Amino acid sequence: MQKWDYDGPILEIDNLSISFFTRIGEIPAVMDFSCKVEKGKAVGLVGESGCGKSTVALGVMQDLGVNGKIVGGSIKFKGQDLNAMSDEELRDIRGSEIAMIYQEPMASLNPAMKIGKQLMEVPIIHEKVSVEEANALALQVVTDVKLPDPERILNSYPHQLSGGQQQRIVIAMALMSKPSLLILDEPTTALDVTVEAGIVALVKELGEKYGTSMLFISHNLGLVLDTCDDICVMYSGEAVETGPIAAVFDKMRHPYTEALFRSIPLPGADKNARPLVAIPGNFPLPHERPDGCNFGPRCNYFAAGQCNNGVIEMVDVDIANNHMSRCLKVTEIDWDAPIAAAANVEVLEPGRTVLKIANLRKYYEVAASALFGGGEKRVVKANETLTFEAREAETLAIVGESGCGKSTLAKMLLGLETASDGTIEMNHHNVEQVPIEERNVETISSIQMVFQNPFDTLNPSMSVGRQIIRALEVFKIGVDDADREQRMLELLDLVKLPREFAKRMPRQLSGGQKQRVGIARAFAGNAQIVVADEPVSALDVSVQAAVTDLLMELQRKNKTTMLFISHDLSIVRYISDRVMVMYLGHVVEMGTTDQVFAPPYHPYTEALLSAVPIADTSIARESIVLKGDIPSAVNPPSGCPFQTRCQHKDKVGKICESELPPLRVLADGHEVKCHMSDHDMAAMTPVIKLAQAE
Repeated sequence: MQKWDYDGPILEIDNLSISFFTRIGEIPAVMDFSCKVEKGKAVGLVGESGCGKSTVALGVMQDLGVNGKIVGGSIKFKGQDLNAMSDEELRDIRGSEIAMIYQEPMASLNPAMKIGKQLMEVPIIHEKVSVEEANALALQVVTDVKLPDPERILNSYPHQLSGGQQQRIVIAMALMSKPSLLILDEPTTALDVTVEAGIVALVKELGEKYGTSMLFISHNLGLVLDTCDDICVMYSGEAVETGPIAAVFDKMRHPYTEALFRSIPLPGADKNARPLVAIPGNFPLPHERPDGCNFGPRCNYFAAGQCNNGVIEMVDVDIANNHMSRCLKVTEIDWDAPIAAAANVEVLEPGRTVLKIANLRKYYEVAASALFGGGEKRVVKANETLTFEAREAETLAIVGESGCGKSTLAKMLLGLETASDGTIEMNHHNVEQVPIEERNVETISSIQMVFQNPFDTLNPSMSVGRQIIRALEVFKIGVDDADREQRMLELLDLVKLPREFAKRMPRQLSGGQKQRVGIARAFAGNAQIVVADEPVSALDVSVQAAVTDLLMELQRKNKTTMLFISHDLSIVRYISDRVMVMYLGHVVEMGTTDQVFAPPYHPYTEALLSAVPIADTSIARESIVLKGDIPSAVNPPSGCPFQTRCQHKDKVGKICESELPPLRVLADGHEVKCHMSDHDMAAMTPVIKLAQAE
C-alpha cells in the first residue's frame, strides 16, 4: 500500500470499547475511550497497571488476539476506519505507516540474526527496495540513533549489545519506513535513568526530524511531561482526564489525577514534614468495577447516591484548551485547597554504628570464553575499596546504574558472596568471609532483604501465612506453632494486610500486596539492617507511596537501619538521610541527601540528577546526556572510572586517564572522588531549579 497524505488528525479514537471473552464471560477492558493524535504531535497515555493503556495500543494495531474484540466505537487512522480494513490492508499499514516499540527490547529482536539483516528486512518487505538500498538505509538509521561504530553494530548479534543499544536498534527498526504514527509502550522502563534520558531525547529529536506522531504509553508522569504535547489519564478502562500537558499538570480537574500527583515524590516532598499521600484502597479488577464512577471507592470527594449512580460522562473543563474530565463534582471541588496536614511523625536521630565497611573489594575470575570455559582467566572488578558506615535508624541510599556494584555489595552483606578483600563488621562481628550457610541464626535474622520483584520472591504453592511462619521457624522465633501463628498475624497487621490474607495464595494478591508480604517476612526476625533492593520500582506510582510509607513506619518502630538501593533519585531524595553514589565498583560521592543533591557534585552525580524526569512544570533541569555506555568491569578504563563519559574531562586534562582520583572531603564530611579543581567545583550550578516565569 502506498502511503497517503492526510491533513487531519493522524489517529482518532472515538468512544472505543474493547472486551475480552473468557470462560467467565465478557470482561470489558476499555470503555467509552476517546483520544486524538494530531499530525506531528505526541500524546501521553498514563495510568496504573491494568487500566487499559496497552489494550488501547493493541486495539490501534488491530492485534487483540483470539479473545479480544472491539465491541463499540471506532479507530480511524488518517481518516480511514482500521476496524473495516482487511488483514492484507492491515499488514501493509503495520510497520510502514504505524510502528510500535515495546517495553523489553530483546522481545522485538531475533537473537539468531545479525542486527543489519533485521533492519534491512523492514524496507525490503514494506517498500520493496533492493538489498543495497536497504543496507544504506540501515546504516543511515543506525547513525541517526547515535550508536557508535555503525558498521560494527550492523554486524553484531543482539546479545552483543547493551540494553540501551538494543532499545536504540528497536527504535531504528520502527523508524526505518518513516511511519506516520509511532506507538511507544513503556519504552524505557527496563533501562537505567541515564540511558533513559538519552533514549527520550532521541525519540523527541527523531519525531521532529521525520514528522512522526506519537502515542507514548507510560506510568512515569515526568517522562510524559518531557516528551508529550497532550496527556490522557486512564483509570480502570476509562479516560478520566484529557488535555494539553500544561493544563492537566497545572490545573488538574479529576480526583484520580490529583491523587496520582500527591503520591509521587516531587521536589519539596519530605518524609517527615511533607510525606506522600498514598491512594487508599486497591485498583478494581475488571469484573469487580463499582457502579457509577470507577474511582469512587478510593475518592476523597465521593458522594453516595450521586457518584455511584448511572454512567459518568466526560465533561468540558476548558473548551478552548480541549481540557476534559470524567467527574460529576468538577465544579464543586476546591482544587486549590492545600493538602490536609499529615499526622506529625517522630524524626529519628541516627544512633550507634551497626555496620562498618572498610576497603571492601569483590573480584570474580571468569574464563575468557564464558561459553566454553576455555582461554585465560579474566578478572571482573565488581567492587573497589568501599568504605562507609551505617547507623541505627538511618536510611543510607545506594545509587548508580546497572553494573555499578550495588547488588554485589548487597550479596556480600547477606553472605551470598564472600569478600575478596577488606572487612564487613556487623555489631562488632566480622562477617566478610562467612558465607550464609555458616552464619548463625542471629546474624542471618539481623540482616534481611526486600527484593525488587515481589512476583519472584514468594513460593507460588505456599499460602501467605505459611511463608511468614516458615521465616519465623528459620529464625527460631516463637515457643510453639500457636505462638508463631499469632506472631504471623501480628506481622500482617504490621504491614497493613487483612488477617484473612494468611490463607490466600500469592496469585490472589496484587503486586503491592505481594511486596507487603515480602516486607513482613523481612521483618519477621526483628532485623536490625534491611537491604531494600529497588523495593518499589516494579510497582505502580500509587502503590509506591504506600509501600515507601510502610517501610519508613516499620523503621521508626524498630529503629532499623535501611540500605535503600535504587536508581530513582526522586524516591532517594524523599526517603534517605545519606546517599552513596557508585560507578563501576567505586564510591564516587557520599554525603547527606542535601549535600549530594546540591552543587558541587561529582560529574556523574550531576548527570544522574539531570536525567531524572520530574512531573512538575515549575521545575527546570539542565540537560546532560552522557555519551556511550558504562565500561565493562572486566576491562575498566585506566585512571578515573568515569573519564570515558565525563562532561567535565576537558577542564582537567590527561590526569583523568592515568590516575585514580583521591577521595576528597569538601565540607562537613561530604566526600567526592574527582580530579576537578576547587575552583571548578565551586563554579558548579544547580542542575534542578525553578523554571523562569515567561
